[in-house]
Amino acid sequence: MSIVEGTSAKADAAAGSSSAELAKLLSAAAVRERCSLVYHWVDAGHSQHFTLDERRLADVAAYVADVTRAAYPDLNIPPHSRWRHFSAGGIERWASILQKLHSATVNERARAAIDLATVSVFLDAGAGDQWRYREQATGLVFARSEGLAIASLDMFTDGLFSSQPERPLQVDATALKAIDTEKLAQGLQVNTDNPLIGLDRRAALLRRLGHALEVRPDLFGSSRRPGCLADCLALQNRDGRIPASLVLSTLLESLSSIWPSGLVVNGVGVGDAGYHPAVRINDATDRIVPFHKLSQWLTYSLIEPLAMADLTVVNLDELTALAEYRNGGLFVDLGVICPRRPIDAPQEVSSELVNEWRALTVILMDELLGLVRQRLGLNSAFALPHLLQGGTWSAGRKIALERRPPSGPSPIPLATDGTVF
Repeated sequence: MSIVEGTSAKADAAAGSSSAELAKLLSAAAVRERCSLVYHWVDAGHSQHFTLDERRLADVAAYVADVTRAAYPDLNIPPHSRWRHFSAGGIERWASILQKLHSATVNERARAAIDLATVSVFLDAGAGDQWRYREQATGLVFARSEGLAIASLDMFTDGLFSSQPERPLQVDATALKAIDTEKLAQGLQVNTDNPLIGLDRRAALLRRLGHALEVRPDLFGSSRRPGCLADCLALQNRDGRIPASLVLSTLLESLSSIWPSGLVVNGVGVGDAGYHPAVRINDATDRIVPFHKLSQWLTYSLIEPLAMADLTVVNLDELTALAEYRNGGLFVDLGVICPRRPIDAPQEVSSELVNEWRALTVILMDELLGLVRQRLGLNSAFALPHLLQGGTWSAGRKIALERRPPSGPSPIPLATDGTVF
C-alpha cells in the first residue's frame, strides 16, 4: 500500500468513526439513554442542584388526569402539535388556508402544511412574559406559544416565507435566507413596548434553515421547501406507515446544523444538546446529553400534515417528551424535582443545572405516562403526544399560574435566547 493510499484509508476510517459517534446523538433513543444516565446520577444523590421525591409522582398523575378530563371529557385526545395552537380561540384557521388551496393537489396541500408547521415550530422557543400578538382578522390578542403560532400563520399567509409572489402559501430557502430582524419584527409586531426575547437569533435561525434546505435537494426538492419531505418519506413507507423515529432522524440528520448550541462533534453541530458530568462516554461525545426539543416538537407537528399525504406516523412512543419548562416546571411545582436551594437568578439554558432539569423531565415523563393511563383507564394507544396534549403541558401552565400569577413564568428562571425553549 502506498503512503497516499494509507493516508486515504486512515481518513476514511476516521470519517466513519466520526459519523458513528455523531449518530449516537441524533435519535430519540439517544435522548432517552443519556437522560437516563443523568436521572440515575441525581437519584443516587450526586447532584449539586436537585433531589428527587418520586412519591409525589402519584400526585402529579392525579393532577394531569384531572386537567385532561376537564379539557377532553370524552378522552378523545389529539396529539400534541403546533396544530392545536393554530386553532387558538376556537378558530379553525387552517380551514381558511385550505380554501385558498382548493385547486391544489392533495400532496401540495400536505407540502404547504409541512412548510407552515416547520417555520412556525422553529419560531416557537419562548416569547417571554411581555410580548403579545394582536390578530388583525379577529382583534384577539395572544401571548406565548399561541401568539407565536398565530403570528407565524399570518406571516405564512402573507407570503413572507415565499420567494414567489404568485405562490405565497409556501416556505422556501430563497425567502428564508432573506429574512432579517426588521422583517421578522414587523411580522411579530415587536417594538419597544412589545419586546420579544431573542428576536435577532430567531431571524438568524430562519436564515440558517434556508441554507440547510438549499444544500439538500435530495430531501427538500428542487424548490428547497420543507414540505418536500413528504415526497421523500413517501418513498420509504411500508404500506403508508412511517416510524416516528425515521421522521425525527431525517430532520436531525438534515437540520441539526442550524442550531446555535455551540456543541460540535468532529466539526459537525449536534443540535439541541448540553453537557453533564453524569454522561461518561469514551469518545468525542463524552458528557453530551441530547434533547432535540424543537426537532421532536416538529416531528409531533408533522403527524397531521403527513396524514394529508396518506402517510401514517407510527410507533409514537419511540419519541421522548419535550424537555421544556412547562413539562419540567410541572415536576418542580408539584415537588418531584426538588431544588437543593432557592433558584432566583436566571439560569443559562446551557448550564449544568438546566441540562439536568431537562434530562430529569424526559425520564419522569416516561414514568408518568403509565400512571396517567391507569388514572384515565386508557391503554397504550394513549401515547406520549397525548399525555403532552391532555396533559402535562396544560397542567404545567395551570400550576404555574396558580403559584406565580399573573403570567405564570417558569419556576426556574431562564435566560433563554429564543432558540431552545
